[in-house]
Amino acid sequence: MVEEAHLEAVASGLAPASGGWFVVNVRDAAWLTNDAFGLRCVFEASPRVLAGRTDLEPQRFADVGFTLAVLVPGRPSGLYHAESNQENFLVLAGECRLLIAGEERPLRAWDFVHCPPGTEHVFVGAGDGPCVIFMTGGRTRERHIDYPRSELALGHGAGVERETSSPADAYGPFPHWRPERPESWEGMPWA
Repeated sequence: MVEEAHLEAVASGLAPASGGWFVVNVRDAAWLTNDAFGLRCVFEASPRVLAGRTDLEPQRFADVGFTLAVLVPGRPSGLYHAESNQENFLVLAGECRLLIAGEERPLRAWDFVHCPPGTEHVFVGAGDGPCVIFMTGGRTRERHIDYPRSELALGHGAGVERETSSPADAYGPFPHWRPERPESWEGMPWA
């Protein structure tokens, strides 16, 4: 029988401190903030979430990763990239632009996006308020990621000048994610 995980308070909310099943509300879970890429509720106890809690070990999901991303209009979710594992996305609220395989598509609440391995993509917030996207990514293969140069992505502040397969190189010029709760839940579906 699988035991219930123990949740611990960390700098930005609650995170699992042991393996097992758990229930946590988005309002109470741990969050990460990035001035360039928005907000993320990550549900796992990643090293960034655990910053300052050297007494806790990271707790990551073995097969699938989950993130709840909140984008503001005009800001990307990250950098245009392609991964070796599949990724899937469901827009829960608001609007965004999907940059995918060199094309741009408008998305709104309840649009679902499936990206097989190797699909180049990124999201950019649009509309008048926050866009909330539930993101999932497979972890069944060794992860490899490519950041191709894309004029479309560069035009939205979501691209790299030089193609790379190094996340450290791609994200080097940008601020780091930090454990921090949102200042307000205004405009969020769970407010």
